[in-house]
Amino acid sequence: MSMTDPIADFFTRIRNALMAGHSKLDIPCSNLKCRISGILKEEGFIRDFKQFKDNKQGILRVYLKYKNEVPVIRGIKRISKPGRRTYVSKDTIPKVLNGLGVALVSTSRGVLTDENCRKSGIGGEVLGFVW
Repeated sequence: MSMTDPIADFFTRIRNALMAGHSKLDIPCSNLKCRISGILKEEGFIRDFKQFKDNKQGILRVYLKYKNEVPVIRGIKRISKPGRRTYVSKDTIPKVLNGLGVALVSTSRGVLTDENCRKSGIGGEVLGFVW
């Protein structure tokens, strides 16, 4: 079965695992999901992630982070969707909760945070917000 929006599925699986109180979740792997997971780890939203090989595309295991039994990720939202893509220039890169959250932007240099996009002076497609 083909999936229309794998990034929205990734965000939804994270949201559901956090609501259920799971410590980890497994999702089908892709380079984009691995890069997003790397950014989430760098920004302190998840503990870790690992890739496992299987006979198909591989599995990405994401270890979720909690502080005093409260999830570190308070919200995760998909912005650019297959039916309506959202692009921004270097001057209009959005801030999430005045800098408390992170906007994930797909650029010509790969997936970057909103802060890194401002420093590099490039825009791109806003994949989603995490706070």
